[in-house]
Amino acid sequence: MSERYVLAIDQGTTSTRSIVFDRSGRLVAVRQKEHRQHFPRPGWVEHDPEEIWANTQLTAAQALRDVASAPGEVVALGIANQRETTVVWDRATGRPVLRALVWQDTRTGQLVEQLCARPDAGIVRERTGVEIAGYFAGPRLRWILDAVPRARERAERGELLFGTMESWLVWNLTGGPDGGVHVTDVTNASRTLLMDVHTCRWDPDLLAFFDVPAAMLPEIRPSVGVLGRATALPVAVPIGGLLGDQQAALFGQTCFAPGEAKCTYGTGSFLLQNTGGELVRSRHGLISTVAYQLTGEPVHYALEGSIAVTGALVQWLRDGLGLIGSAAEVETLARTVTDNGGCYVVPAFSGLLAPHWRGEARGLVAGLTSYVTKGHLARAALEATGWQTRDVVRAMDADSGLTRTALRVDGGMTTNNLLMQFIADALDGPVVRPMVGETVSLGAAYAAGLAVGVWSDTEALRRNWHRAAQWEPRPERVTELDAEYPRWERAVALSIAWGAPAR
Repeated sequence: MSERYVLAIDQGTTSTRSIVFDRSGRLVAVRQKEHRQHFPRPGWVEHDPEEIWANTQLTAAQALRDVASAPGEVVALGIANQRETTVVWDRATGRPVLRALVWQDTRTGQLVEQLCARPDAGIVRERTGVEIAGYFAGPRLRWILDAVPRARERAERGELLFGTMESWLVWNLTGGPDGGVHVTDVTNASRTLLMDVHTCRWDPDLLAFFDVPAAMLPEIRPSVGVLGRATALPVAVPIGGLLGDQQAALFGQTCFAPGEAKCTYGTGSFLLQNTGGELVRSRHGLISTVAYQLTGEPVHYALEGSIAVTGALVQWLRDGLGLIGSAAEVETLARTVTDNGGCYVVPAFSGLLAPHWRGEARGLVAGLTSYVTKGHLARAALEATGWQTRDVVRAMDADSGLTRTALRVDGGMTTNNLLMQFIADALDGPVVRPMVGETVSLGAAYAAGLAVGVWSDTEALRRNWHRAAQWEPRPERVTELDAEYPRWERAVALSIAWGAPAR
């Protein structure tokens, strides 16, 4: 039997990657291209959707060409995407009405305050499982409808389409203005504040609350299932899977049982725990969200803790302060000292996300003395990621009541052994990294492959998962960090107070 490959497109915040996997979950080919970040005003973050579409076509064609001579064929395409990033485009021409508003964008702050103050605002949490926040796509869509001339009028007539990045890509891949399929999946739809998380349908009351015309919304589909054919690629293949990037990483890490959790450490970090068929409503600052859905099966839910700044803090040490020449050097610098020297870094560059959700918080360095060196600062920066992980895990334990298993980790920061050991000690639990680090892309490939029979079921995917490294907590260090944790909490409180209006 010839090999059957699956192509995954990982449309991320900084780049687009196309990766081909075989049935063993091994990476066969990979191509990547970065796209430009636009910052037109403080707090505004934008991407050019047409540039991203061009990069998607380019990298996918290159990856397909790389395996063209291999003994097999590519039989399906899966897409994982940066979530919440919002695109509105013209149905007839395919041209965006403006650049995409990225999930990091904070321009909707005033609008969110106005929406939260409405007497009927409680409907949002009741139907979606989360609070109103500028982090989600719904407020961005409302901003576009209000800010772009004639956008609302045209949207109501069905001339404009809305989508997060996977919707934009699928529409273009399947024909664009010439019959493109306008769809999203349940994971991405759950990030809009417009979908009832129980029924997984667009909710008329939520659409009325945000004043969004239903005519511009994509059809909601399961995460796994054939939804169209990618005719815009050199090899036309069925599109069999759509997942928001963090749900894709959960899928790629094969966290299919309640209690299983993963954390992806990148620019920011995202910790998701599978809660099974039950939507667990968070009372401790987490997001209750959709994990995934297979065609014909009930929805699986998750708790999510989103951390805004982790790898970005290391980039700041490199680019902003010039303390290191490359991200990898941070571990070497941190190892020049044995502790943080009493120094704590809270990287609230644009507020704090889970579990605090304090947009007014600002970054700070606390505990500075003349004893502190750049080595201490580097160690404190790494520890900030560990402390933020502990904040989220504590909230998750309190919310879910599920037995916590080993935390499965992926992302660029997991090559930092000092950091991974610190996280194991801070959580008092094992931290495990898989053999295949490209878990977002792998999750998208798994979803697409399931849809066309490359893999029979999720148990077959579990058999593909293999451990590459594991860090166990050290009892004496766990005790030390338990004693240090209140200092971190105090530093967080100071960062929140710093950003509060002066009296």
